[in-house]
This record gives sequence, C-alpha cells and structure tokens, in this order.
Amino acid sequence: MSLTVHRPVTASPAPGRAADAADARVVVRRARRAPRRHLLRLVGVLVVVLVGAFAARVLLGDYTVTIPDFVRILGGEQIPGATYIVMESKLPRAVLAVLAGLAFGIGGAIFQTTLRNPLASPDIVGVSLGASAAAVSAITLAGWSGWPVSAAAVAGALGVALAVRGVAGDHGGFRLVLAGIGLAAAMQSVIQYVFTRVDEWDVQLVLRWLTGSVNGVAWPSIGLLALSLAVLLPATAWAARSLPATELGDDTAAGLGVGRGRTDVLMLLGVLLVAVGVAAAGPIAFVAFLSGPIARALNRGRTTLLAAGLVGAVIVLVGDHVGAYAFADLNLPVGVVTGAFGAPFLLWLLARGHTGRRVA
Repeated sequence: MSLTVHRPVTASPAPGRAADAADARVVVRRARRAPRRHLLRLVGVLVVVLVGAFAARVLLGDYTVTIPDFVRILGGEQIPGATYIVMESKLPRAVLAVLAGLAFGIGGAIFQTTLRNPLASPDIVGVSLGASAAAVSAITLAGWSGWPVSAAAVAGALGVALAVRGVAGDHGGFRLVLAGIGLAAAMQSVIQYVFTRVDEWDVQLVLRWLTGSVNGVAWPSIGLLALSLAVLLPATAWAARSLPATELGDDTAAGLGVGRGRTDVLMLLGVLLVAVGVAAAGPIAFVAFLSGPIARALNRGRTTLLAAGLVGAVIVLVGDHVGAYAFADLNLPVGVVTGAFGAPFLLWLLARGHTGRRVA
C-alpha cells in the first residue's frame, strides 16, 4: 500500500502583475533615493561656497595675501606684515565665523523644526538675549573677565530656555514663542540697565555682547568653541535621528515611539549650541533665524540640520567681509550686517503669514 502526499498548489503571479510590482518597487526606490541625492548635491555646493567665502575673507581685503604666501604662513614661515595680519586678524575671524555660524545655524534649525514654527528662533524667544544679559552683568556688576564671562553667558541662555519652557508648559507652539518674546523684552531691559552702569573702559567689550562680532577674539577662545562643538555636534547628530517624527507633532511622534524626552534632549542641545556660539562671538543677530528657512527652501522643503549649519557659516563669513570692507573707513560688526538683512526677512515672513500653527 503506497501513500500519496498531495502538496498544496500555490498559484504563481501572472507575468503582468509581477512586472507591475517590480516597476512599483523601482519607482519607490527612486523616490527614496532622489531626496538623498539632492541633499548630497546641496551639501557639496554649500561646502564649495563656504570654502570660497573663507578664502575670500582670509586672502582678500585691504591687504591681499597670495595662496603660496598663505601656505607658507601656515607652515610657520615669518613674512613681515603678512604673518601678523593673517594669524592675528584675518584667519581667527574667519575660523570663528565658521564655527559660530555652524552653531547658530544648527541651533536655530533645531528650535524651528522641533517647535514647528519659523518664529521660534533663539533670537526671537530670548535665548540669545539671556546669554548677553548674563555676560554684560558679569562684566559690569561682578567685574569678571575671560572664560567666567563665557560661562555666565551659557548659564544665562540655559536659564532663559528653562524659564520659557516652564511658562509655556506642554502647549509649545505659539504660546512658547509669546513667552519667549516676553522674556526677551525683560532681558533687553536688564541689558539697558546694566549698560547705564558700565565703566567707560568696558564700553567696547560690552557692545560686543550686544551686537555680536568676530573681531578681536583670541585663539584660546576659538579653541574652546571648537572643543565644545566637537562634543555637541556628534550628540546632536545622534539625537536628530528622531527629528522626522518630532516634526509631525507630539502625539504622532509618541505613536511612532518617539517620547517627549528625546525632543527635550534635542532642544537642550540646540540651546547649548546657541549658548556656546554667543559665548564666543556674541549674539550675532538673525543668523539662527535665517539659516533654517534658507536651508529648507534649498532642500525642497525638507529639514536638514547640516545644510542649515553650512548656511549659517556662509552668512557669518559674508556678513563679516561686508561689514569690514563695504564702507570706507568704517568697520561694522557682523551682527549689524546680519541684523540689517534679517529684519526685512522677519517682516516678510510675518506679512506672508508663515508663522506656524494657529493658537490652540
């Protein structure tokens, strides 16, 4: 007696349906790759623009330096006049502009993306002014100088950020922006009061904390900023993995497994980035506000922190070059130049009504 095993017969898909499924997979694969390729091209273009702006800031101006001479100076050779101008003036300003621009650009983009509001910039919600108020108070009232002033600036930024978060509660959005504007006005009042008590010898130092400037900063301060960014930027890249879900809102992000804690960590890193930038170069106006929207527009409406940082670096570099050489016998701080361009952008944004969600 023999047993016959009957195997189930599976129907093979029709050739036409299999081809359609393969075509659909190809289309989906291409749709996923296209934004990545565009982002890579955008980052490459921004890096080229940044290198060009850096070269123009270091090599051109009232005293031009050739590329061979610049290489020789970096190698340690002493060229009368040129070595001092490059190593003590042009190069530190350019390096600080790049580092501060990266910090402001990425920090501002984190604020705007996480809170889903283009007005939620550190300039608008008082984080930058909190750092400035703490720094000028430390200089004028406590008589501090050097790194303690920078530490006070970081503490001031963190204090304002925590206060804004506490006042806004769990609502965020427009309520957080309004709370930030109120605290920014309070910080501005503190700055004005302290400025009336400043010693005449400290006026120029205090003005730097009010407008923002990359001039006259020593290499140790630049090195401290670079060390801070070496820690903060990798941490930000790790925390930003949840950013696409965070953009969808707290409820949707929670449904996707992204808790409020991750968002708070990312916001804290954004505050620290802006704080260390202000501690090194002062509150360079509107860089954090401009970088995110510009990078988003260049990336076809998609958020990109890396491009925002590169855009911020280009803005500070170009703004410093314009402030130094656009007007004869007049050296404007970079914060004045960026403020002159950022204010009209803010008015345009308000006129267009692109201010985020409605108030609940």
